[in-house]
Amino acid sequence: MKSFLSAAIALGLCLFAQGAQAQWISAQRLTWNLGASESPSVDVDGSGHLHVVWNDDTPGNEEIYYKRSTDGGATWSPAKRLSWNTGSSELPAIAAGLSGNLHVVWQESTPGNGEIYHIKSTDGGDTWSAGQRITWNSGASIDPVMAAAADGLLHLGWADSTYYNMEIYYKQSSDSGVTWMEKKKLTGNSGRSWRPFVVAASAADLHLVWEDDTPEANVPEIYYTKSTDGGSSWASCRRLTYTSGSSLNPDLTVDPSGNLHLVWEDSTSASYEIFYKKSSDAGATWTSGKRLTWTPDMSRISDIVADPSGQLHVVWRDRTPGNYEVYYKKSTNGGTAWSTNRRLTWNSGESYNPVIAVDPTGSVHVIWFDDTPGNFELYYKKRT
Repeated sequence: MKSFLSAAIALGLCLFAQGAQAQWISAQRLTWNLGASESPSVDVDGSGHLHVVWNDDTPGNEEIYYKRSTDGGATWSPAKRLSWNTGSSELPAIAAGLSGNLHVVWQESTPGNGEIYHIKSTDGGDTWSAGQRITWNSGASIDPVMAAAADGLLHLGWADSTYYNMEIYYKQSSDSGVTWMEKKKLTGNSGRSWRPFVVAASAADLHLVWEDDTPEANVPEIYYTKSTDGGSSWASCRRLTYTSGSSLNPDLTVDPSGNLHLVWEDSTSASYEIFYKKSSDAGATWTSGKRLTWTPDMSRISDIVADPSGQLHVVWRDRTPGNYEVYYKKSTNGGTAWSTNRRLTWNSGESYNPVIAVDPTGSVHVIWFDDTPGNFELYYKKRT
């Protein structure tokens, strides 16, 4: 979830004003498993505690695992297994609710086709409920994403093939995941709609993006919709990108002023590059796409977050060095100008799919998975 408590904003602005020079700590390995640890998702709660989930095939099939740090990433709890299923449990997403509850969703193949499951903790990750199945569809339900709004509502988006091609669906819970409303179908396109991402700008304002290969676009493009009434109704879908290449893997954040910031990857040039655009009016209009990377090889799978002072931070994986490494850049003026690329990893293996979060002090936290040890493990790095 990418939103901020007013108290956290005030604390972050105070600490930023102290003017300490930012620096990156050395990378820290988070997992030591026989299997592959992949697809991390990270969030920060109101106390600044870090929570990360991922899928791991150490048990012989993919299961969901969790760990946390209560001291700003200096130390981490032992890994805790959250799922115990016969099928594959994959692609988890975590949201730290403002009440202190933690919520995790993932896609699960145990029922025979992909379905979405949910689990929660009401004590900061010490104990967890039993996993709960929350979709019951004839098609595959995949790519779950979740946001926890200021009023405690949980907002879930996913892609579903029940009607033969992938469409985006939505449902919400008003009682911390005990019960869920009936699903809403948000798209009805002739092409596939998948890989959604949702943010809650406020209790009422929800924003959702996804990639869509509707034939009119010829190649995948980024689409957008929003709700101004807490998910009860949704605006018509809008296409945000118009390029000759493929626009993939959108990620969205909202800054403390309510501006929306979108990043994605686009193959219009000789290889994939990272692009950015912004809306300052709650999604009514968007700036033109701004290219953020100009590298000789592929820049892919970006993630963006806004810190308490409104600065923007982006990470992605980049194959310019000859293997994939994690790179970073920032904007201190709301996306108008951006810093040069900064390489964060220097490994002999492949560093994949970084995710990023900020805590109330403005520290930036990055987690990714890397096969340098011989199989994929999670790694962590912090910018103070």
